Amino acid sequence: MDRRSLIKRTGIAGVLAAGVAPAVHAQPAVRWRLASSFPKSLDTIFGSAEKMSQTVKALSGGKFEVSVHPAGELMPAFGVVDALEKDTIEMAQAAAYYFAGKDPIFSMSCAIPFGLTTLQMAAWKLHGNGGKLLNEFFAKYNFRTMSAGNTTTQMGGWYRKEIKSVADLKGLKMRLGGGIFGEAMAKLGVVAQSLPAGDIYQALEKGTLDAAEFVGPYDDEKLGFNKVAPYYYYPGWFEGSANLEFFINNKKYEALSAENKAILQAACAVAAQDMTAKYGAQNPPALKRLVGGGTKLTLFPKAVMDAAWKATQEVCAAHSAKSPEFKKIYDDMRNFQRDQILWNRFSEYPFNQYMNTLKI
Repeated sequence: MDRRSLIKRTGIAGVLAAGVAPAVHAQPAVRWRLASSFPKSLDTIFGSAEKMSQTVKALSGGKFEVSVHPAGELMPAFGVVDALEKDTIEMAQAAAYYFAGKDPIFSMSCAIPFGLTTLQMAAWKLHGNGGKLLNEFFAKYNFRTMSAGNTTTQMGGWYRKEIKSVADLKGLKMRLGGGIFGEAMAKLGVVAQSLPAGDIYQALEKGTLDAAEFVGPYDDEKLGFNKVAPYYYYPGWFEGSANLEFFINNKKYEALSAENKAILQAACAVAAQDMTAKYGAQNPPALKRLVGGGTKLTLFPKAVMDAAWKATQEVCAAHSAKSPEFKKIYDDMRNFQRDQILWNRFSEYPFNQYMNTLKI
């Protein structure tokens, strides 16, 4: 019997009852690998990659899977951009400013000193020019980005000695996230060090580092920095927020079906929201535990903040003078930020200022 005639007369149920399978154009299974720049112990950041992977698998019914690998398993933490450029992996998870040595523009996709807050960063990238401009830049390195979540405003780092003035920063050996932050700190006399998260504790313990910044209370407590550096400074002027990202190989992405592209985009969005919310939930109790354990929570002196702002302006002006591409993206970000600050004066700032005076 002709299959089309059978379907017409009996419908799909009749076809199945007759044991005649209809023609199905099944998509081939897709198997990707993601290399993270973070250790598995960081359930916030690395957990975002795991959440994305789980969501991709669930949404695709197991037809699209992304295996997730912590720093050092497939390659060193800072080797992921080279691997994407060479088509060695399909995805990575990292902080873009780790790669500012390639170009300082990388920093603007994650964080620069006195930069955008979490909400401002999302607005600039999704509904301003940020995402478009940065992905045009990243195309040189054969990848595009999607947010993996935001740490929100970070802390100012751990110090083995008290910082009372700008003079106390001179000669200080400090682990920094990198990029423009490192250049600004160098202007203040700090000797910048770039180390993966897993190596920081030992360097502080041995005294090869005098200070280190990573993220905030929850992650910093996990990494044990309070055991080897008593002073915990705030605010993290160098990271008003830090946008962690999924780096996606452009060739592999374009080869995906429209359905799998949508699945990947949705899964990244779910993971990003989950990571940001997790920091909001976990940082307050972690800070209480740290202070309860003897950590000396200290506000940066205004003179240090003012000197840091001046140094940041000088660094960005120098990069803008050398690179029209840097200037274009940087100016766009600062113009966007200017309007955001204006709005904030009438929205979150007065609300938070009042709420901070209440006893709840």
